[in-house]
Amino acid sequence: MKHYVFSRLLQLIPILFVITFLSFAMMRLAGSDVVLQSMERTGMAASDAVVAAARAELGLDKPFLTQYFTWLGKLLQGDMGRSYVSGRPVFETFIAKLPATLLLTGVSVGLTLLVSLPLGIFSAVNQNRWGDWVIRSLSFVGNSIPNFFAALLLLYIFAIQLQWLPVISRQLTVESVILPASTLALAMSAKYIRQVRATVLDELSKDYVLAARARGIPFAATLIFSVLRSSLVTIITLLMLSIGSLLGGTAIVESIFMWDGVGKLAVDAINMRDYPMIQAYVMWMAIIYVCVNLMTDLSYQWLDPRIRLGRGVS
Repeated sequence: MKHYVFSRLLQLIPILFVITFLSFAMMRLAGSDVVLQSMERTGMAASDAVVAAARAELGLDKPFLTQYFTWLGKLLQGDMGRSYVSGRPVFETFIAKLPATLLLTGVSVGLTLLVSLPLGIFSAVNQNRWGDWVIRSLSFVGNSIPNFFAALLLLYIFAIQLQWLPVISRQLTVESVILPASTLALAMSAKYIRQVRATVLDELSKDYVLAARARGIPFAATLIFSVLRSSLVTIITLLMLSIGSLLGGTAIVESIFMWDGVGKLAVDAINMRDYPMIQAYVMWMAIIYVCVNLMTDLSYQWLDPRIRLGRGVS
């Protein structure tokens, strides 16, 4: 097990190297000048000499490879550079946005599991009955609604009409997180319900369920201790992928609710061509997905002893 974890972590090094190089190259080839854009936003009419001096200060006058390896060398020393827009250290700014993203992720996943697991199991157990048809229809509608439309709909109902919740999320409070988390949970729950239903139905059709019934074991016990445990392999895979996506920030939802998280930070950085901040976001996403995939693989062995992680695992 230790050898497997260590080897997977080693794979992170070349992955990060390739991702950072490609993203660095694509941003530099975008054709926009961050110095000119910054001066245009402030209304400054700068001469060519001032622009050249600003570019030299940021190191943008150097060749591409020189810029990349200079940035990479500082990164290996723990320095992610400074924002082109705010002038603050990138790492400090990025870390400041993480609590909002972590809170939104946790609440969204919690709401999703709270809704999708019971409804998915109920739908599978009552296959082709009226309850199953109602739940499947609702999940189909939920899958069809885009996140931005769901966000605007929830805002209109609960914030504007009923005035139960704030329109703009200014602080990390329970009232502020309910609407953005519910928006994300709505789409995820619709997908999870169908996946949970399909997985549980597949398990219910297997021989060990029929054998348990033949031996007189209560159906509820078989469902909870056998069927659900076997179904968790699929559910955990979906859950981990969702967590990875949420930890990377949900740009549309965070922008609509003005939720000050990683997703909104990335959108703002892209709009303002804040290259150091974009690089930090790209690295964060790469690390998150590698770590999430590793945790998913490790959970398989605990959930299903038949699954082996690979050679050298004991």
